Amino acid sequence: MYKLFIICFLCLGQIHVVCSQDTLATVTAEKGDGILSLLRKHGVDPYQYYDEFVNVNIDNLRDSVHLYEGQTYAIPKVTLDTVPIESSLQEQSKEIKKIEGKTYDIFGEDHKTVLPKSERLKEAVYYLVSGHGGPDPGAMAVYKGKPIAEDEYAYDITLRLAKELLAHGAKVYIIIRDENDGIREERILDLDNDEVAYPDKTIPLNQLARLRQRVDIVNNLYKKNKGAYQRLIVTHVDSRSKGQNIDVFFYHHEKSKNGKRLAENIHKTFQSKYKKYQPNRTYSGTFEDRTSLYLVKKTHPAMTFIEIGNIRNKKDQRRILEPDNRQALAKWISEGVILDYEER
Repeated sequence: MYKLFIICFLCLGQIHVVCSQDTLATVTAEKGDGILSLLRKHGVDPYQYYDEFVNVNIDNLRDSVHLYEGQTYAIPKVTLDTVPIESSLQEQSKEIKKIEGKTYDIFGEDHKTVLPKSERLKEAVYYLVSGHGGPDPGAMAVYKGKPIAEDEYAYDITLRLAKELLAHGAKVYIIIRDENDGIREERILDLDNDEVAYPDKTIPLNQLARLRQRVDIVNNLYKKNKGAYQRLIVTHVDSRSKGQNIDVFFYHHEKSKNGKRLAENIHKTFQSKYKKYQPNRTYSGTFEDRTSLYLVKKTHPAMTFIEIGNIRNKKDQRRILEPDNRQALAKWISEGVILDYEER
């Protein structure tokens, strides 16, 4: 066993981290910090250690996901015995990623490296479709005087989900793509209309033509991967009336046994997460058949259609705009997907 004692003085001066082999590091949250940014700031992989951070600090988190400014938080231990101790934590993290990770430019410069977590989805193929895009921004709203659009947030969650699935060995097709956005950590995501459909097709202006294009792409890829375990996940942000906030809903084809099981397993994961992290709040999201939706009716892979929340509702906006929440949503969906694959 090695002994390790590190003191890291941050550039801000007033905060320091003390960690040893036997104690957890503690840090003080500053204004604007979220769980992801706090972990990243201290050289800890925010996606690998997100759940552990929440478990350790659950009593000091608002709504089980938000930090309090000025509150002290424990940072999960990071295994350091495979890298030189004299390197900084951030340098170690970068070095490990260069050796073990694969890069995907579509996730953006800060997120393009995917570190393998397991091979639990090694034989699985997933098609991910984020709602709207191109000439159609989807539902619109105004937040602090700035416009926000459904397609930008659905896309960000979809990218985060894709990264999670890739980390567990899956083959992933991102059907709606924006090569210059990537995963973003801002609350207000800038609007654009330069998304394309896989691999680089212009998205039509006509709504039915857009839906047909997505169906054709997915069904053609489904034929190409014939014989493999294949699933389709469509992600939307709902647009009901301003006064109506919703939980995450899951839809499937009424005649698809596998689609129903996929929706049910993700729904079951959300129920358990709410029970664990928000015990005082009832989760009211459901899973149900909804064959009237064009993509549900026309695509060949077993699928689930997910509605994340109501972008026009103030309560739901807090869930959708906070990048930590978008990451949590993606991770919970991925855990439900893994559960479904392993129960097949």
